[in-house]
Amino acid sequence: QVHLVESGGGLVQPGGSLTLSCATSGSPMDHYTIGWFRQAPGKEREGVSYISTVPDITYYRDSVKGRFTISRADSGKAVYLQMNNLKIEDTAIYYCATRDPIYTDYGMASYEYDNWGQGTQVTVSS
Repeated sequence: QVHLVESGGGLVQPGGSLTLSCATSGSPMDHYTIGWFRQAPGKEREGVSYISTVPDITYYRDSVKGRFTISRADSGKAVYLQMNNLKIEDTAIYYCATRDPIYTDYGMASYEYDNWGQGTQVTVSS
């Protein structure tokens, strides 16, 4: 397993942008599907986006389509989540995770992801 570290969270006004990074200092993670999840206070964790292995198929939940973009670093050691036009309802702790390779289809169920980072807080507030 790779050790995942999220960064890039912070406080931003509605309409602002942030770029989250999910990085590993060890082996590249380009052979894993990487998912971004979020959990707001009092709410269940939800899948936000994922990027699969070759080919890099991407998925976004409806509420972030057109605003968020997931991508991989050329080094294979990071995955980014570019978040534009942030809304108050985007406020949450954001986690990245690797998907267990036994799942060969495309999916965003959290139980399919078995290696998680510690999370980074995103707060959207005026």
